[in-house]
Amino acid sequence: MKFERKHAVVLLAVAVWNVLTYARFTKALVETTEDRPTGYYVAHSILIVVNLVIAAVLGRWGWQALKATKAPSENA
Repeated sequence: MKFERKHAVVLLAVAVWNVLTYARFTKALVETTEDRPTGYYVAHSILIVVNLVIAAVLGRWGWQALKATKAPSENA
């Protein structure tokens, strides 16, 4: 499958969305005043880390795809 510019934009948009939503989720988790068991914080912290790693991978793929779609037009 050949990545096109639209694929790159979608990958970058999903990566940005993951970062923004999980940054907000992290802020809410830190500011919570409810008494929760430690497992709650551990599980949600793992979710945050995993989703930020996913965002980094998707962002990298999106950036590489975006650069690859620009390369042919620069040489023409």
